[in-house]
Amino acid sequence: MPDFDIELRLLIEAVYLKYHYDFSGYARASLKRRLTAAMARFDCATLSGLLERILHEPQLFPALMDFLTVQVSEMFRDPSYFRSLREKVVPLLRTYPSLKVWVPGCSSGEEVYSLAILLHEEGLLERTLFYATDINSRALQKAEAGVFDLERIAGFTENHRRSGARTSLSDYYTAGYGAAVFDKNLKKHIVFSDHSLASDSVFAEVQLVSCRNVLIYFDRALQDRAVGLFHEALCRRGFLGIGSKESLRFSAHAHEFDEVVREDRIFRKRGPE
Repeated sequence: MPDFDIELRLLIEAVYLKYHYDFSGYARASLKRRLTAAMARFDCATLSGLLERILHEPQLFPALMDFLTVQVSEMFRDPSYFRSLREKVVPLLRTYPSLKVWVPGCSSGEEVYSLAILLHEEGLLERTLFYATDINSRALQKAEAGVFDLERIAGFTENHRRSGARTSLSDYYTAGYGAAVFDKNLKKHIVFSDHSLASDSVFAEVQLVSCRNVLIYFDRALQDRAVGLFHEALCRRGFLGIGSKESLRFSAHAHEFDEVVREDRIFRKRGPE
């Protein structure tokens, strides 16, 4: 076994023992890329050097978490997914007197704000509660702030338009000093909380789970665990959305879901036979 792989196993174990974050089920190739970048950032020639620093300089760990967790997102990413939610899922969500939506791996909040805007446009926001969860506390703080660089807004606006928007994205934020601050009325429907798909349990029954571009960073066993959590959290005939490059095909839970929109990876939990 190459030295790097040995050091990687030791670092993963140390992070779990000292900080209680479990990265053992994360895809090794992705972890290697991100930790190689972290070594350069922290001026460490080896993973052992990085391990020594995070053990003895705990103030560095939050910054390391930004490497260990992927913080890449945008509002209304893959607009066809949101259009399919509008057309295929929202009509059924209307039948519930109240709604709960879980966005695991919410990162800095782009997806949960997108969903909140979509449900506002569809007249459902006032009876909806969102759970936006992530293991990265700094990402959660950014998400709760609801502040995004103004230079990103043009891309967000185009995505929103292509999603079948019924309003203008500018209706939902105030711009100034190079930033866009999103409406507090959206945030009052969102609960931001720490949650790990690797180690934590289900905490609520929900009608929709939207977890996109998260499973691709997990190994097969952790993917199965996560999908099992989604199945457990969903109410009877609830909906699951995953990323465009993700699949349930090889999951142990694939038989527990029906496809709703194949191209946009939207599924529905099967009811009793």
